[in-house]
Amino acid sequence: MSQNVAAIICAAGASSRFGGKRKKAFVDVAGRAVFLRSVELFSNREDVKQLLLGIAPEDEELVNVKWGPNLKFFDVKIFLGAAERFDTVKKGLELIRDDIDLVAVHDACRCCVTEKMIESSIIAAAQSGAAILACPVTATIKKVENGTIADTVDRTGLYEAQTPQVFAAELLRKAYENLENLEKDKISDDSQLVEALGRKVTIVEADSSNIKITRGSDTAIAEAILKSRAKLALKGPIGPYIEAQW
Repeated sequence: MSQNVAAIICAAGASSRFGGKRKKAFVDVAGRAVFLRSVELFSNREDVKQLLLGIAPEDEELVNVKWGPNLKFFDVKIFLGAAERFDTVKKGLELIRDDIDLVAVHDACRCCVTEKMIESSIIAAAQSGAAILACPVTATIKKVENGTIADTVDRTGLYEAQTPQVFAAELLRKAYENLENLEKDKISDDSQLVEALGRKVTIVEADSSNIKITRGSDTAIAEAILKSRAKLALKGPIGPYIEAQW
């Protein structure tokens, strides 16, 4: 059965660890702004009926002037988010239409996500109600106290959470209604909120290429990953600004 999907792209973070003059979501990687790569992957899907982009209030003018025509062409609705990710998602949820079955939440700075990863997470969520991309931890993990190693953590069964994270719309709404009962400073992804309701969340195994750009040095890694893949072919008509801005 076909599912109606809404995608919330989160690009409202402060980028405090990134450095530079422009926030990480808006820097160019392999010829296009980071957040646009996420936008185009979701806009290319027939099951995505709503595409919402959450940005910080101070970035509204930049986004509208530089990318506004393209975002309108691809029917992207811009909304003003907040410094904390869960506040941005909460605002995005208020805009979700009643006919939406699944909500995919994606970090704009995971610009290396693939069509296959998105497809797999949506299929899994349609079956179980909650699914996230995650990558098995392969590095040796050390627990550190006061600058020295306190323990070497057993990595068996450990996964690094990624996005998109996809949930039944009503389930995600309930999870956010319960947010006031949780310690907000310990919340780092939407899956935690759903887990807090006692719901199981399916893991869709991804790989380390779905990196999140956090520091300036990550852009070179992301660019190398993207250039190693075939160029994404957009479906549908080409907009008048496509060559200049995308």
